[in-house]
Amino acid sequence: MKSDRPFSQPSLQRPELLAPAGNWDCAKAAVENGADAIYFGLDRFNARMRAQNFTEADLPQLMTFLHRRGVKGYVTVNTLIFPKELAEAQQYLRTIIAAGVDAVIVQDVGICRLIRHLSPDFPIHASTQMTITSAAGVEFAKSLGCQLVVLARECSLQEINKIQQQITLQETSLPLEVFVHGALCVAYSGQCLTSEALGGRSANRGECAQACRMPYDLIADGEVVNLKERKYLLSPQDLAGLDVLPDLVKSGVTCLKIEGRLKAPEYVANVTRVYRQALDGVMAELERPNPLTPFPTLAQRHEVREGGIKAPLSVSERGWGRGQSNQEHYNLEMAFSRGLYTGWFGGINNQELVHARFGKKRGVYLGEVSRIHNEQVTVKLEAPVKPGDGIVFDCGHPEAKEEGGRVYAVVSKGKETMLTFGRNDLNLRRVHIGDRIWKTSDPELDKQLRQSFAGENPQFQRPISVEIYGEVGQPLIAIARDQLGNIVQVESAISLVEAHTKPLDTDRLQEQFGRLGNTPFCLGTLTNHLSGAIMLPVSELNRMRREIVAQMEELRSQPKRWQLRSDVSFQDLLPSSVPSSPTLREAKATSPSLIVLVRNLKQLQAALKAGIETLYCEFEDPRAYREAVQLVHKQRQQSPLPTIWVAPPRITKPGENWILQQVRASEADGYLVRNYDQLQFFAQDRCIGDFSLNVANPLTADYFQQHFGLERLTASYDLNITQLQDLLTSCPPQWFEVTIHQHMPMFHMEHCVFCAFLSTGTDYTNCGRPCEKQEVKLRDRVGSEHVLKADVGCRNTVFNGTAQTGAEYVQRLIELGLRQFRIEFVNETPEQVSKTIHCYSQLLQGEITGSQLWRELKLQNQLGVTRGPMGVSALR
Repeated sequence: MKSDRPFSQPSLQRPELLAPAGNWDCAKAAVENGADAIYFGLDRFNARMRAQNFTEADLPQLMTFLHRRGVKGYVTVNTLIFPKELAEAQQYLRTIIAAGVDAVIVQDVGICRLIRHLSPDFPIHASTQMTITSAAGVEFAKSLGCQLVVLARECSLQEINKIQQQITLQETSLPLEVFVHGALCVAYSGQCLTSEALGGRSANRGECAQACRMPYDLIADGEVVNLKERKYLLSPQDLAGLDVLPDLVKSGVTCLKIEGRLKAPEYVANVTRVYRQALDGVMAELERPNPLTPFPTLAQRHEVREGGIKAPLSVSERGWGRGQSNQEHYNLEMAFSRGLYTGWFGGINNQELVHARFGKKRGVYLGEVSRIHNEQVTVKLEAPVKPGDGIVFDCGHPEAKEEGGRVYAVVSKGKETMLTFGRNDLNLRRVHIGDRIWKTSDPELDKQLRQSFAGENPQFQRPISVEIYGEVGQPLIAIARDQLGNIVQVESAISLVEAHTKPLDTDRLQEQFGRLGNTPFCLGTLTNHLSGAIMLPVSELNRMRREIVAQMEELRSQPKRWQLRSDVSFQDLLPSSVPSSPTLREAKATSPSLIVLVRNLKQLQAALKAGIETLYCEFEDPRAYREAVQLVHKQRQQSPLPTIWVAPPRITKPGENWILQQVRASEADGYLVRNYDQLQFFAQDRCIGDFSLNVANPLTADYFQQHFGLERLTASYDLNITQLQDLLTSCPPQWFEVTIHQHMPMFHMEHCVFCAFLSTGTDYTNCGRPCEKQEVKLRDRVGSEHVLKADVGCRNTVFNGTAQTGAEYVQRLIELGLRQFRIEFVNETPEQVSKTIHCYSQLLQGEITGSQLWRELKLQNQLGVTRGPMGVSALR
């Protein structure tokens, strides 16, 4: 397979195609099918700990292989790093930088600082786990020393374009990368605490348990809503950006990323090849002087269908192929598909994103069973099927065992097709008329895909341009360049002589220098600068061609030489925290204080009545903050207490500063900031950093403390008690507050469950706002009912139905100098609020023990969420 890239400099930048690699076969599959770069994890600190992953020992060989083929390699270090892991992370980063890796993809703010400290020039890519959704986020990443930002998958094309405009105007431009294909998390990456809350496995540590792919019942005002077979309420269809490639190229994104480090090499080969060919086609079209046929707009390519979602669409129903072939879509659906959709690229459409019929791989839709007779199943086919293909019958209960097997024979009669299966392959009594049939396996396609990366010889070739110079009596000079800027010059060992017959013309030169089979190269352009009719033996031209290949391979495979300082350490970046310092002594002299976060006015009144001096409000409508502030300020008399701090929503996107203005209009005493926009917007105000800033180690804490002057930071919810102790002993403890009682905010998502399942609307403009009228819960498989709330930006949060407490550890935390303890309420009554506050006040004053408290309140005994020394399972 040759890259058909022209060598001219286009006005539009050709985005890099970035493919996933969980192992060596996947890396080869990506390279041989046209990836420009691959990303992979090593055995620590990466967000896909279930992948096979590479080891540090593999790095030199892997990077040599990639670079020889003109492909870049990026290592994922995209998890939060705990305090005791910094020394190991430092050694790990030194190995990565020394191995000549092209960049690391990073989530943790402290790790960005550490990399920049170790190496002034090694490239850092801000992971999608950093939850960057705006120009302010890009600016934040740039200030940390990042060279590229992977935007949150929730950004639409319109928002991507807006971010590009804003960062250009503000001169904070960085290259932007977006996901173009693969599984979509329903929650914002870096903000999902579900696996932790339910199973002690942290998604911010690469251990996501995929709770979003499970069935849930929707309960509105105490009644189960009958959604028929729609139970997978939080499982989005897979992202396929194929139909919007022209728009993505025009938006100026630098890199298109394919998801799938847990997937098989056949998936990597398949998806990479489809996007490589499609991207080359789009570039050829866009680079033509005056393309006659403009690409249809996104709206034209995605007509919104009336009446909500039908069955997941088949290729024939989708109207795909306007610019992309049905074959490509067939290949993508066979690679892996829960249904394919353009995700958030076209904006929000809550009727399309989640079809809710299943949460697992399906494949290509073949049609419905119309008859079962004589061991044969009859269907009106909507896509091709042949003997050997694997199929499954879908009766609307994907959680149960489904019938399926290999097709033995296919007989067509008119519009109908009869399928026969091997004897004893399936139980036809469990197949029903009306069942949907999906093709889940195509052995012929898999074989072709495996062949694409089998063997040692390169199958995907990248162009080199060659210039030829020379005159009689002088050697022939060939200068070759590849697309990465490598350049080699080769001279003939024999001088050129005058030609009497068959002089060296451009055709002859192209023929000889173009014989590049079994090499990583193909001849792109050849420019002939020879003067006069001259000749050179073919054997010498062949030697020169082989020499060009050898020198170019040698040049490419030399490791990148990044600067790496041997005389520095992460310890240089630690905050100066001397245990006997006056600040710590002062902290220990003050008594512990209780902070209460409430989510409505009645809870606020109960907390005021209980004498709480620091109050946080997080309301669905920020306009209600003004009344809350007035209520608290009325209590004050002459004292500065109580103080009230109000929270803006977790996510801020372009054009949403009006929400922040509404929040500030409340004239609260301060603000609970959750993201990069808010750090910027409330820079002149009193601020406290919330848990969503993911502060898990002293390097991160120090950065927020020094750069943004925050009064306190909320420790990350990923820390267990041991890790929290490590954080408090590596920083001044008065920097922090710890949440010791809460309903864990599990999913925080752009997907609006209210709109999708309690209306026929697509977004807030036409949904009728069921979120304002109904109390909604999601019931999981074990019967727990989790509270669903919407915020002013229509983003939904699912809160764990069971509150959890860290009460048993409070005494230990007080001994370490921690004085600020937060408790949070969601939908508790004022009476419950009063009782809970009373218990925690007693706890902080030493009147009751932690175990007495959690027994009294019947809570889940767990601090933070990651399984650690507590050893308490969340699902008791």
